[in-house]
Amino acid sequence: MADFIIAAASTADLPAEYFKEHDIPMIEYSYTVDSEPFEDDCSEETRAYTYKRMREGAMTATSMINTFAYHDFFQKLMDTGKNVIFLDMTKKISHSFYNAQEAAVQIQEEYPNQRFYLMDTLCVSGGLGMLLHYMVGLRDQGKSFDEVITWGEANKLKIIHWFTVDDLKFLKRGGRVSNAAALVGSLLSIKPVLYVSDEGELVAGAKVRGRRKALLEIIERMKQDFTEPDGKEVFINHADCAEDAEFMRQQVLETFPTISRITVMSLGAVVGAHCGPGLFTIFYLGNKRYS
Repeated sequence: MADFIIAAASTADLPAEYFKEHDIPMIEYSYTVDSEPFEDDCSEETRAYTYKRMREGAMTATSMINTFAYHDFFQKLMDTGKNVIFLDMTKKISHSFYNAQEAAVQIQEEYPNQRFYLMDTLCVSGGLGMLLHYMVGLRDQGKSFDEVITWGEANKLKIIHWFTVDDLKFLKRGGRVSNAAALVGSLLSIKPVLYVSDEGELVAGAKVRGRRKALLEIIERMKQDFTEPDGKEVFINHADCAEDAEFMRQQVLETFPTISRITVMSLGAVVGAHCGPGLFTIFYLGNKRYS
């Protein structure tokens, strides 16, 4: 058993069972559905219920994790006597990171004989999940605290994120596109293809007409930044669009037959609350991020 802990936030968007099976303590983000409070527990039931309600017109809102909650979570980890690595989503998408940072400073002062490492991952959703997955794999291979951190810092910007949304109204609601752009996009069936930049920001990489074209555009982008796929893994997360996820799983297998595995998972409710049902995402360890 490793002499250190790797912990993460629920926005790594892995299944609840994964966190349990791999001994990864998790702090849960919170959100509301028509003012009804929920915890992002990463269960399939919670995710399915949230997307069902959103398709019915329910309003969703998310909350940051405050400094006190982070401190309490970190304190329990440090009380085990082990060193700790903690991964949360990019601060450019959630300011929760700054609260985690403040709590981490307090923890380091309170536990001077232990080490606490807060990684600025520059990742989100399944990208964060993939970074966590690789780092946990190294831990389980017997790599040291420092070796796991060194690998994570060296490779986090090689975790490629591609997204496309089905309905721009959710991005409009979150202030990420204007009312006019959302209206025109809906009328013309414009679908943005988005990525996460080196700075950890969500950026529009292309705009195409039609859902199928948007999905195939992602495959074309993958051909550019996934040139050494042999033995690599691919994560797909989807927000209640299983048919699109299966279509893309087949496209990836045909395009990159030497990959080791594709894992298809539902998308976490917190990220989905901002982008809506129909959000499709794909993640892999590639060459470098699109810019």
